[in-house]
Amino acid sequence: MNKEFENVSQTQLERMAYIDFRLDFFGEINRSDLVGRFGIKDAAATRDMTLYRSSAPGNIEYDNQRRIYLRRKSYKALFSRTAEQTLTAIHTGLGDNFTGNESTVISCESLVNLGMPEINVLSSVTRAIHQNKAIKINYFSLTSDESYREIVPHSLVDTGLRWHVRGFDRKNWRFADFVINRITGVDEFSSEVNEQERIESDFDWNTLVRLALVPHPQLQYVEGIKKEYNMTGDSLKITVRSALAGYILRRWNVDCSEDHHLKGNEFHLWLENSEEVADKASLTIAPGYTKI
Repeated sequence: MNKEFENVSQTQLERMAYIDFRLDFFGEINRSDLVGRFGIKDAAATRDMTLYRSSAPGNIEYDNQRRIYLRRKSYKALFSRTAEQTLTAIHTGLGDNFTGNESTVISCESLVNLGMPEINVLSSVTRAIHQNKAIKINYFSLTSDESYREIVPHSLVDTGLRWHVRGFDRKNWRFADFVINRITGVDEFSSEVNEQERIESDFDWNTLVRLALVPHPQLQYVEGIKKEYNMTGDSLKITVRSALAGYILRRWNVDCSEDHHLKGNEFHLWLENSEEVADKASLTIAPGYTKI
């Protein structure tokens, strides 16, 4: 942390961390962001921006035409933060206190995540999403080893196992998902983004499908399953994006075979309407699904 922040109040320190975060992961910030986030006056927001700019002139510059502060290429983070903190902030809008002074009130543990993204790759991706820009990436796929791609990212996706970025793949001319951890390098560049490359043109992302989940027919006792999954009546009906249906069914170990033949204690649920869903969503990674 910069020495100029040593004597500032805790509340202003949080605002400095917020400025630092916005610059890194969104590439820009203005006074209204501070006013809206912290409920301060314009004059206080101006003082905050002045303090940050004087403390880290290599991080920030003012665009007079757009009247907004921008991230400079020489940016270096003033506050340390982990990928988990960052993704929590982006995903839920919470957890954006990176001053490092908070501790958990009660003991809390979570399963180890084997694939948290590299922080600099993640920040390049989020800036491109926020600013609606294309990026060049080096990417390891399972079918072609390392390759060069140009993508127009529009969303982050947490599958429960790994983080993906979804966007338009200019190499294959389609929308696709990319595992962030398989991106080895990112080059930000100026390129016009066409209408067919924007999120509005991602059919699978914008199409919603209904999943009808019921207790697995192989189970003898089902009342506990109904309670666990908050079922109303005998089923749980949820609406999800078509592009995400396969990930969700895989994460919950939902048997998607037509004859519910999968065996094992992990299969609590069966997809009752697999034939209906298959017409609208890709289920290739869903357990037990076989394309007819």
